[in-house]
Amino acid sequence: MNIIASAVTLNVDDVAASSNFFTGHLGFHEAEAGDGYARLVRPDATADIELLLRGPGGLLPAGVVVTFTVTDVATEHDRLVREGAAVSMPLREEPWAERLFELTDPNGIVIRLVEWTPPAGA
Repeated sequence: MNIIASAVTLNVDDVAASSNFFTGHLGFHEAEAGDGYARLVRPDATADIELLLRGPGGLLPAGVVVTFTVTDVATEHDRLVREGAAVSMPLREEPWAERLFELTDPNGIVIRLVEWTPPAGA
């Protein structure tokens, strides 16, 4: 597996409050932000922080997701299925040019493997 980037996703009740905390106290800045979402980065950090709205009406339930951006996510999916890993979300493509799947470790930690794909027609 070739990991080329990583992120920790924090599913929170108040995205703006968490973003303000990380940007105000820990030197992160918002690289992207939208309704119920923010991606925070630092030039010296090895992992981004993604904030997602959780709970009723939120994007995800409570919890933490560790995301690894990889090359050839389909090959990794097939390998992990063959190895009997606990794939909790099968490989899928999102309309925003993301291919991903998720594993869950024995303690319930969600591991997301993702590959960004060129948009259709690119």
